Amino acid sequence: MTNGEIPSWRDAGRGTMVRCALWLVAEVGVGEVFTKPDRREAFPEVSQIDRRMRDLRDRGWRIATNREDPTLTSSEHRFVEMGAEVWKPGQSRAKTPAAAITATQRREIFDVDGHLCRICGIAAGEAYDGGVETAQLDIARRDVRKPGVGVVTEMVTECRRCRVGGRGGVVDLEALLAGLRQMSRIERDHFGQWMAADHRDFSMMERLWGEYRTLPAESRQVVRDAVSSAQG
Repeated sequence: MTNGEIPSWRDAGRGTMVRCALWLVAEVGVGEVFTKPDRREAFPEVSQIDRRMRDLRDRGWRIATNREDPTLTSSEHRFVEMGAEVWKPGQSRAKTPAAAITATQRREIFDVDGHLCRICGIAAGEAYDGGVETAQLDIARRDVRKPGVGVVTEMVTECRRCRVGGRGGVVDLEALLAGLRQMSRIERDHFGQWMAADHRDFSMMERLWGEYRTLPAESRQVVRDAVSSAQG
């Protein structure tokens, strides 16, 4: 096995959990969908393959079901993120489980966050664009790098749709504060007003820019041509 390669998931001498991890990496791929029949076809000799794959979640692996990702059916899963390289020595031990959030803590976090998702701003029970699915709020753990403290884990309200795929990484609070220090007095005043209202109104130009960025390449070209014609 050369550097950068992984062992074969077909190696029956390895544990089932390890083989599941290797199968996800080699045969499925991060971000891709697989089904329960796919999994059972790959491991026909294993009676508790579902449990062995769930064990990967305690090692930092993220595998979404239709509870976390409404685009999935009840028989589908999405391989969201790879965790510990459990096929390597010392990497297969389960992480210490995070302390459970009490009902009182949940209410306090929801109250502080205004019962809104801090990513998209939707409220519980409110319909997403399209009006088919309604939002469910949950508590997410977010890693924040604080000046003089290091990385700490804090709680924040997110809807389940925004949690799909995860935000990942660490929020750098020091970088944000450094950016504030570089602002002019007028810019800081505007920023303070947005914080006080916990809301920012976007101009028409900013809204159009956001919509333009979501367009496919052919449609983006149509908009560029229209702007060029208007400038000419």
